[in-house]
Amino acid sequence: MIKLYNEQMSGNCYKLRLFMALLGIAHERVPVNFHPGREHKQAEFLALNPFGQLPVIDDDGFVLRDAQAILVYLASIHDSMGTWFPADPQRRAQVMLWLTVAEDITRSASAARLHDAFGYDFDAPACRAAAHKLFAHIEDHLGDREAAGEGWLVGATPTLADIACFPYIALAPEGGIALTRYPALRRWIARVKSIPGFIGMPGIFALGIDAEAS
Repeated sequence: MIKLYNEQMSGNCYKLRLFMALLGIAHERVPVNFHPGREHKQAEFLALNPFGQLPVIDDDGFVLRDAQAILVYLASIHDSMGTWFPADPQRRAQVMLWLTVAEDITRSASAARLHDAFGYDFDAPACRAAAHKLFAHIEDHLGDREAAGEGWLVGATPTLADIACFPYIALAPEGGIALTRYPALRRWIARVKSIPGFIGMPGIFALGIDAEAS
């Protein structure tokens, strides 16, 4: 069984919990105290990931770090229909582009959240400004997709692109980044929450149900 080295409040860990829930992938969650324990910087965890970052999975001895890489790995094994990581070269390339955007969201919106919620020493105004610049681009993209009858980042159905970008956009208000100016982005958040099998985390709730905190 896959072991997920997990922190409940981490958006990058959450995107893996969400994706595994959507695909019904059995896994064991191994808690890592990110804050205040900083167990991800201690020797036991550094033996798994020398970069000291979450998440990490161990799939029967195959250890892999980086949320986006793990999403691709899981989809490659468990998504037999190719729905989440399309085989078509153009669509796959577009998904990969959005996985890169997800990293930019982590460096901006997530960093602002870490500053506000956990006291990390980041330049919060610069992080918020960078996040707003990204969100304005995503807002325009989603508006164009809606006009074309496709409400997802890539194509007419959700893909890894949506899963990768979703958590730190939905959590952005915890970093002082209001989403009121982004109506298409807010509609997209609601669409993600309505995917069958969706689970939440603290700060992200499923539509009409309580947060799932396990």
